[in-house]
Amino acid sequence: MNLNYSDEQNMLREQVLKFCETNYAFSDREKILESEDGLSHENWKQFAELGWLAVPFSEDNGGFNFGPIELTVMFEEFGKSLVVEPYLSSVVMSGTILENSNYSGKQALLETIIGGEQHVSVAYAEANIGYNFLDCVTALDGQGDDLTLNGSKTIVLNAANAQKFIVLAKHPESLALVLADKDAAGLAVQKFKTLDGQTCGELTFENLSLAADAIIATGDEAKTLFNQMVEVATLCISAEAVGAMTASYQKTVQYTKEREQFAQPISNFQVLQHRMVDMFIETEITKSLLIKATLQLDSKDSEATKTISALKVQVGKASKFIGQQAVQLHGGMGVSNEMSIGHYLKRFTVIDSMFGNTQHHINKYTTL
Repeated sequence: MNLNYSDEQNMLREQVLKFCETNYAFSDREKILESEDGLSHENWKQFAELGWLAVPFSEDNGGFNFGPIELTVMFEEFGKSLVVEPYLSSVVMSGTILENSNYSGKQALLETIIGGEQHVSVAYAEANIGYNFLDCVTALDGQGDDLTLNGSKTIVLNAANAQKFIVLAKHPESLALVLADKDAAGLAVQKFKTLDGQTCGELTFENLSLAADAIIATGDEAKTLFNQMVEVATLCISAEAVGAMTASYQKTVQYTKEREQFAQPISNFQVLQHRMVDMFIETEITKSLLIKATLQLDSKDSEATKTISALKVQVGKASKFIGQQAVQLHGGMGVSNEMSIGHYLKRFTVIDSMFGNTQHHINKYTTL
């Protein structure tokens, strides 16, 4: 098994790294989060110009025919700088569903995503169903061109900026993935911010009328498309967590070299060295499991689903440990908004809750 990155993959990593170094200082990120839309439209335009929005799509759909390896390379670098642009929601989540579907309008829609002209978000989570997303209450009723959507969705990523939503709904004795326009009558969007400052939203559907051509998939196809999306998205946020863990560890080491007590850097104290070694070990263990999961998903290995669940468990445990250690070793400054280190811990907390928390994936792993 070849574990070396290709020249193209290394170039992609270097490109993302340079972009973040140039455009994503901590102060820049704070300004983006404080903005009305919670993202930088200029950054998104550059994502499109650099070809990043086309990375995971087939050449037939206007992409570069890359896959999980390239996505994890990008997300690891995103994680180091806590990038907030909606690559996950528009490209990974919406894109995966559309790319793998038989939806007649997918090529035209993917073209607008790749060009950076349109944001699309997936609405799947609901109150009171936990992580059992397929047990949704939101319902699509009717037949043909006389369809009606009723219900609500919560924690919809980038909801305020999305022009279209892919909605998971019950369809008589089955499931459906349907496309809804943000401006459609009967759809209300309530914006809110998550713990890490990113923009989400709650959608309410009240007798929203849809035609037959709004249906992306139904039945087993809809279930398969949704599960495929969750796997790829879970892998991506795990890669983001690995990048954030790496940055947290490195920033902590640097801080302890600069912070002095008793006329010497606190990095000289052995008890603190041990804690930082533990941070490094947890990061490397998680990175190893990430590589395994990525290669399995890339090769369509039947064990990929199980490994991704194991990875999500490790991410949950390791990121919590590393985030807490990093904050504690920074002292009181670690919890202030003026330093970046506390923001990594907030992001770790949000990542743990996405697509199933640690306990959910422990339970899932035992059933696979």
